Amino acid sequence: MSRPLNFLHLTTFYPPYSFGGDAMYIYRLSHVLGEAGHHVDVVHCVDSYHLQHPEEPEIPFREHPNVHRYDLRSKFGWLSPLLTHQTGHPVLKHSRLQEIFNSKPYDVIHYHNISLLGPGVLMLEPARGQAVKLYTTHEHWLVCPMHVLWKFNRQACDTPECLRCTLMAKRPPQLWRYNGLLDRASRHVDRFVSPSRFTARMHAERGFSQPVGHLPYFIDRADQDWQAPGPRPQESPYFLFVGRLEIIKGLQTLIDLWNRYQIPFDLLVAGSGTHAEALKAQASGNHRIKFLGALPQKALGNLYVHAVATIVPSITYETFGMIIIESYARKTPVIVRNLGALPEVVEESGGGFVYDSEAELLSAVHQLATLPGLRRDLGQRGYRTFIRRWSKEAHLKLYFDLLEQTSREKYGTVPWKQAPHPAHTTVTAQAA
Repeated sequence: MSRPLNFLHLTTFYPPYSFGGDAMYIYRLSHVLGEAGHHVDVVHCVDSYHLQHPEEPEIPFREHPNVHRYDLRSKFGWLSPLLTHQTGHPVLKHSRLQEIFNSKPYDVIHYHNISLLGPGVLMLEPARGQAVKLYTTHEHWLVCPMHVLWKFNRQACDTPECLRCTLMAKRPPQLWRYNGLLDRASRHVDRFVSPSRFTARMHAERGFSQPVGHLPYFIDRADQDWQAPGPRPQESPYFLFVGRLEIIKGLQTLIDLWNRYQIPFDLLVAGSGTHAEALKAQASGNHRIKFLGALPQKALGNLYVHAVATIVPSITYETFGMIIIESYARKTPVIVRNLGALPEVVEESGGGFVYDSEAELLSAVHQLATLPGLRRDLGQRGYRTFIRRWSKEAHLKLYFDLLEQTSREKYGTVPWKQAPHPAHTTVTAQAA
């Protein structure tokens, strides 16, 4: 029988100091582990968040009592992540990180997006315990200085030209990428996993030195609302876009389609980002396109429930497509571009359409808007696969199976199924 475990998650961004779906995965995982009786510490860099967002976050997030957040801040502010970016080491935060590593006997150390903690953080080891070290590739940062394989700021990356691409993006080159630091640091991690098979393949093809396995994302049904949805946000039918308002997310292609073809259904846009004003200008004059801004998960849930479909038009390589399973959880089908990991998630479920051309996108929009039986059928397919593959229960089984397998390979046993750490002797909750 397992005892409660000590988890340490390390990432650059974590709610509310975050921007994308990877941070929401870490938040959800930390909370379901906390609900199962485990002790979870999360380390993230507030200084890095403020590089892109000087103000405090607009949307608050509650923490589970078993989840403790370490907000890394330096008196030097932006200089701290800049030094990390250039050296590959958490220069101004190293002492604090090592202090956290030594604070308790961790069983699992799980790295996520560590771009502004640096690959050097992979070499840190706790003073006590027998820890399994896991790394999830939420982005392509291990093989791409720009994180998202977006080349020359204009196209999905076909062949690497990293130095030129970095300079064209007006970012300082990272010399540590050429001196073997990443290769040396990656040997301190026991297991690398990606949320999609596509992303695992991309790491291999782009020369990452370690094997990368597959561990898909999930969302927790307990914090969703499809079984008791609120009222429709509007009477007329609508399609939904959810995501950051950045060029790579492809919203501009939907606006162009809605403008040129005068599509007779609304397009609701939930999200914020640096490209927001340009997108709003592009959509000005089209009353069918409505920008809702950044919304909390509860409000998003209701939008998903009542949408005809969710459209994911990203124009670079997504590593999974969290928006897809958020939509499936509400029995709402999706329409996705045939790029990156997006088609993989749809093909596994049969819960929507994959498009290559404008004609195929227009056809999918028309069919789903005019054939309610088709919408229901695809939504049910997506939901059934969500329960089987991307629910909390499915994910926790995969996650703990992976941890136990990795522990046996590393130690020959599973320490948390043996005698408890002294720190756990007063704890009675059992792991899920």
